[in-house]
Amino acid sequence: MLGKKLVTAQKRGETRALCLGLGMVTCSMMMYFFIGITIVPFYTKSVWTTETVCKLLKANIKDKVLCPNSKGLEDEDVFPYPCLQVWVNVTASGQEVMLYHTEDTLDRNPKCSYIPGKSENSKDVKAQIETIASNFKKYQTFPCYYDPGGTKTSVILSRLYPPKGLLFAFLWPTLMFTGGCLIIVLVKISQYVSVLSAWQ
Repeated sequence: MLGKKLVTAQKRGETRALCLGLGMVTCSMMMYFFIGITIVPFYTKSVWTTETVCKLLKANIKDKVLCPNSKGLEDEDVFPYPCLQVWVNVTASGQEVMLYHTEDTLDRNPKCSYIPGKSENSKDVKAQIETIASNFKKYQTFPCYYDPGGTKTSVILSRLYPPKGLLFAFLWPTLMFTGGCLIIVLVKISQYVSVLSAWQ
């Protein structure tokens, strides 16, 4: 009687472990799919792939502007802000071009180098942009990214999804997938050993 209870408990534990392993594998595949349709396209479309050194030429703050390319944005997401324009000299090519914060900045407003987050207090936005401009003037040279193919003459300060960020995004689903497969393999080995012991 005790043996039957132990066998039943073992089978239940194996079933739960199998469900856990299959659940982990399924969740990891869903995460792979989500990353593949959201992050990977932005990474592959970015042409600013080569890092170089930019030297500041000038950083001017112009009058308040609105995003001209605000398609898909709600009216409350569009707000006036001071337009910061940063011009740099690219060491790799020797060209004088405009610097943008990220790829998204160029798509949303090609006239400005930086788009601040929406804030109810216009003084805070102005102070933020003035701080950024002063930091550029303080650090005259800094790393930036340019298009080696020459399709884009502008440069960006940082990439939305750098290679390290993409690898980090794939790290967690990979660990989950590996853990799920390991659980399934261990359960199958345990079942095989149990059957072999019973046969002997």
